[in-house]
Amino acid sequence: MDPVPVTAIRVATWNLWWRFGDPERRRPAITAVLRELDADVVGLQEVWSLEGDDLAGGLAAELDRHVAFAPVPDASPWTDRLGDARYGLGNAVLSRWPLRDVHTEVLPAGGQAQVLLSVVADTPAGSLRCVTTHLTPSLTASAQRVEQVRAVARHVATADATDLAPVVVGDFNAEPASDEMRLLEGHLTAPAEPGLLLADTWRWATGSDRWDGATWRPDNPAVAARGEPPSRVDHVLLGLGRGRVPIRVERVGLFGTGPWHEVWPSDHAGVVVDLQAGNRG
Repeated sequence: MDPVPVTAIRVATWNLWWRFGDPERRRPAITAVLRELDADVVGLQEVWSLEGDDLAGGLAAELDRHVAFAPVPDASPWTDRLGDARYGLGNAVLSRWPLRDVHTEVLPAGGQAQVLLSVVADTPAGSLRCVTTHLTPSLTASAQRVEQVRAVARHVATADATDLAPVVVGDFNAEPASDEMRLLEGHLTAPAEPGLLLADTWRWATGSDRWDGATWRPDNPAVAARGEPPSRVDHVLLGLGRGRVPIRVERVGLFGTGPWHEVWPSDHAGVVVDLQAGNRG
């Protein structure tokens, strides 16, 4: 293989809690956390939109990033809770590099409220596909999420190949041991698509992080108010055995686990993964 420059690539995922809480106070907190994180590619979920404007576009302008935004066809499960139908909802990707091959797909069993967004970023080490999604949130909807991860896996398996292994990120509303996540990963049970392995990057975490990966955390007041236990439902998955350029997981961790100037930016923590892509010949 010809030498490919070794490139550090930081990938992250974060659910931004739509318009819940105090969105105007949370927006500068979100911006500050993302600026400090300085990720190269970030998948975002529960991104609000209003009359052609959306939070991801504003963040991209403030952080000097490229952006793709995919609205859900039906945001009523969210807007009904606030009684304001003006706002939309969607997923987005922020990227240090230009984005192309933007693809949006409505997932099954989600009532038009769950979509995947797939993009390709041209990194210094080669092209990288990033897929971000947000699955049905109901605690009892595992069967629906199984249908949804099959659609996600089908897209990854059939999309045009990229130089680097694909990354799949998002709020899956599912623990690692759930039927849907085992199916999507594809090595603890038969894969959703033949031959497709999407490894949970948290397997590479070390030290205390290896066991403290909860992204839905009772130390966040929005979670504590619901009386729910901690849960690891936000994931970054890496396609194994795909792509012509070697890629390695160097570090996995969390961000957004505390308040910024007394404001919690979201009800979720985010997951950040540092990758090394390329070879020296």
